[in-house]
Amino acid sequence: MMNTLKQTGKNMGREITRAWEGLSSGWHELLSRSGDALTHFTRHKESDELGDTALVTFPRWSLLAGELEETSKDVVVRFELPGMDKSDCTIQIEGNVLHLTGEKRFERDTSDSTYHVMERAYGAFQRSIALPRNVNVERAEASFKNGVLTVRLPKEGGDTGKAIAVT
Repeated sequence: MMNTLKQTGKNMGREITRAWEGLSSGWHELLSRSGDALTHFTRHKESDELGDTALVTFPRWSLLAGELEETSKDVVVRFELPGMDKSDCTIQIEGNVLHLTGEKRFERDTSDSTYHVMERAYGAFQRSIALPRNVNVERAEASFKNGVLTVRLPKEGGDTGKAIAVT
């Protein structure tokens, strides 16, 4: 009986260790791949018609997924902004950093419903992405289609490298 209990305890210990390692590995992957996309949303109580109890249920953090692509001529930044319109956000470039600010507003069709799951964050946010090189802000273009904001920034100057002869 005692040997059976010891063996059961060892097996449980191994299974707990495996579960913890899997959870730890998944959490590390999430943070390394999307840590910068984790965005804080702030709410303005005076503009929220839901009352204090509903405010507690809304997440304050959410993923605001983005990507940065560099072509031979442009730096292209894209953000997924589901549930938003192009008028809900502004883009500012300071130095080599693109700042996206905006507000995702909560809209409710009825007032007599109860939420059982609330994973979407609402409120004001700011997301910043460092640009890999200087860009021409004067020729920048932005478009919004299917919930994706695309910012196209022409690179400043010509080639990124130059061979220098040693004399």
